[in-house]
Amino acid sequence: MKRRSVNSSKIHTVAYDMENKLLEIEFQQRDIYRYQQVPLTVFHLLMASESKGQFYAENIRHHYPANRIV
Repeated sequence: MKRRSVNSSKIHTVAYDMENKLLEIEFQQRDIYRYQQVPLTVFHLLMASESKGQFYAENIRHHYPANRIV
């Protein structure tokens, strides 16, 4: 997955695997979480959102199965 830097006080990078519907979020503290079964539309909305941290908190966290990978 290719990581993309984002302008956010909470999130450092975002990566998405379309084939497997996996979303990886690297936070500013460098913890990385992999979210499963995330639709492509959610990834696009995250990337287009003005506040990525707020979008994450409201639409991704606790909505999709996740594993901490680092």
